[in-house]
Amino acid sequence: MTSPSQVDTLSGPSTRREERKVLAGTLVGTTIEWYDFFIFAQLTATLLSPLFLAPLNESNPGLAQILSFALIGISFLFRPLGAVIAGHLGDRLGRKAMLVFTLVMMGAATALIGMLPTYAQIGAWAPVLLILLRVIQGFSAGGEWGGAALMAVEHAPLNKRGLFGAYPQIGVPVGMILATGLLFFLNSSMSKEDFAAWGWRVPFLLSIVLIVVGYLIRRAVAESPVFQEMALRKKESKAPLGELIRSHKRPVLYSTLIFIGNNAAGYLLIAFFISYATRTLKMPTPQVLLATTLASFGWLIFTLVGGWLSDRIGRVKTFLIGYAIVFAWMLPMFALIDTRNIWLYGVALFVLTVGLGLSYGPMSAMYAEMFPANVRYSGISIGYAFGAILGGAFAATIAESLLQSTKWAGSIGIYIMVLCVISAIGVILAKETKGRPLGVSSHH
Repeated sequence: MTSPSQVDTLSGPSTRREERKVLAGTLVGTTIEWYDFFIFAQLTATLLSPLFLAPLNESNPGLAQILSFALIGISFLFRPLGAVIAGHLGDRLGRKAMLVFTLVMMGAATALIGMLPTYAQIGAWAPVLLILLRVIQGFSAGGEWGGAALMAVEHAPLNKRGLFGAYPQIGVPVGMILATGLLFFLNSSMSKEDFAAWGWRVPFLLSIVLIVVGYLIRRAVAESPVFQEMALRKKESKAPLGELIRSHKRPVLYSTLIFIGNNAAGYLLIAFFISYATRTLKMPTPQVLLATTLASFGWLIFTLVGGWLSDRIGRVKTFLIGYAIVFAWMLPMFALIDTRNIWLYGVALFVLTVGLGLSYGPMSAMYAEMFPANVRYSGISIGYAFGAILGGAFAATIAESLLQSTKWAGSIGIYIMVLCVISAIGVILAKETKGRPLGVSSHH
């Protein structure tokens, strides 16, 4: 019988310096990926339809807004492809190589969006090229998260997997703070005309700087100890994807269901609320962006709390508390937003982030514990990607359509409440995973 895996002990990285390197490496990449994603999502809410869908925006602004939100969703459809390819290669070649590859790919696509000609300059080619770059962004995002989550969780001591796994998760709110904060600064420091003419390109082009920083940090992180163990023991599957499909369908299904509610509610915060507040409620854009930035700090804090709490009371209970908060807050939240009071708008968003954080923080650890080592990268990446398609991909589009057809924002709240129930069922079916062995020899 083989000895228990080193990764299933209470000792994590050998030094505090190594620990910081691992956590920084997983955080910086997801932060950059999501900064890139959010810049696009938030500009879609305020500006991209007149620039890239000009004729439609003039004849039918409502439809143009729905279609520009659909541009967010298009990239999600290519996440499973990125998850399949990066997951397969990540299980064969290592977590680290895929992390660096997906980071550079996402950054390049983002920078190119900042250089794109608009509809006024090249006509219909403008939206076509924009869609192509969004596809590349979606592909790279599909492979990014799984690698970052595994680097964090597989390096973690047994009793801190939830907390370590929360670090790639807080890349979402940190990326959001950077994206929204920068847009707030640009909107406050230049005229609307200048911002529409050239200012919107600045956040995309700044991605180049972030990529260089991220690449240098990621390159310094050691390969995951689980993958090193797989290489040593030659236990890796020759075809991890085939084995995943044959033997691990249930955890893929459960991980898909678990993410739907959180991702849909998250994309309201990321994209829809900004559009709703500025375009429908006519609230001032800089104030709305600032309130969204401040609410993102709540998301950051409660995501870390969610990871930490899941190490104490278990993954399932933490998820269920988070989903219960999101569910209960939906209708009161829209009532507060509809007051058009910027302070109440900020409170509405902040309380939502409590539930979002608690139902997001434990995800890396729980997903990693659901799959054996040799198919883990593929399994968690594919589950996450499908959850994102069914959850966030078209959440803003569906929300805008519900608003236009019902004329009542509460209908969007009911839609999210239904998804929260579906996700809670997924959590219960998956059962508690805390403490399950992650190593090669000892996994169930």
